[in-house]
Amino acid sequence: MTHSSAPSLTLEAARDLQRFLRAEIGPGLSEQELDDVEARFGFRFAADHRVFLSAGLPHGSRSWPDWRHGDPEDLQARLSWPVEGVLFDVEHSGFWFPAWGPRPEETPAALRIARTELATVPQLVPVYSHRYLPGTEGESGHPVLSVHQTDIIYYGIDLADYIRAEFTGRPSGLSRARVTVGFWSYIVEGGPETEFTTPHDPYATTAKEAVEHLRMLALERLIGRQVYEEQLVQAGLTAMALDVEAPSLPLLAGLSHGEYEQASALFEQVLTELGIAYSLPTGDTEIPWESARWELVRWWLRLIVTGSMAPAAGGGVITYDGWGMLARPQELRPLVDLVDDCNDWETKQHHTPEELARMIVAEAERLLAGPWPPYGPR
Repeated sequence: MTHSSAPSLTLEAARDLQRFLRAEIGPGLSEQELDDVEARFGFRFAADHRVFLSAGLPHGSRSWPDWRHGDPEDLQARLSWPVEGVLFDVEHSGFWFPAWGPRPEETPAALRIARTELATVPQLVPVYSHRYLPGTEGESGHPVLSVHQTDIIYYGIDLADYIRAEFTGRPSGLSRARVTVGFWSYIVEGGPETEFTTPHDPYATTAKEAVEHLRMLALERLIGRQVYEEQLVQAGLTAMALDVEAPSLPLLAGLSHGEYEQASALFEQVLTELGIAYSLPTGDTEIPWESARWELVRWWLRLIVTGSMAPAAGGGVITYDGWGMLARPQELRPLVDLVDDCNDWETKQHHTPEELARMIVAEAERLLAGPWPPYGPR
């Protein structure tokens, strides 16, 4: 989608949306109050965000930023959260934006460059909890983003769509969402998956499970997820150790690190020899690769249950490439809500991260114990 130069939201429509919120609604911010907030903190609200706050100011919960009476330090921390999260991953997870040039070998130097470059990117402005809208003056129609370090995903194709989906459970047209501002589009649509790459130390203990792992990697590649050559080689090694037979499998499993560029072609040959290539689903529904995503969601749930993938990270994979891209099925909503709480536990403070991890595992077990896909007739 593209953004527009005029508000896509009227005051009347904004007030209708605010009836869905689980919050107190105070008087809307005046034009002068909005201008003062922008001047005080050095950013600009997008046009539809400005209209939304003019219609009424949600408050009474720490999740809603109180632009009228809120603690200035808390508001500034919320505004800084997206950039500080990126810097955290620069320091601890190896994140680097290619347009910044070669990454310095020393981490302090890399952080200095990253901080300078991030000062020039479009500001993200908090809407609710860690949901953000790009702050571009006079523009509207930006998608709402859920931000946790460089794990940034769509949460609504625009502000109105987000409110309806978040607070009423209505499906969102997320497959139509497009980031409309620079830098953040790289992370959402093309950036490296620092946290959510499926682990290449699979749980397979039988030949059948090893073949299933090969199929799941094929499905991940099919839907556009990042699968590294090292994962393909490791999956081949595991399959060989479990006596899976395919002529090209020893070639794939025997690749040295310097030969990894051959892994993708050999992996495709193994898929053909095992008959996997001919059984992969097609993208023949309105939702891109719908049946493939449901297969992968079940596999990711198993990885969570077996301990092959951390609950929060596995839940993040399911949230983004499963729930979000499958038009937000309600059957997965309890799991997604737990993952959301895990990402925002310091603010919500209902449970510790350890408790939330156990709850995610329990929900994964519940889903796996039921029919698949976990919905009845549509």
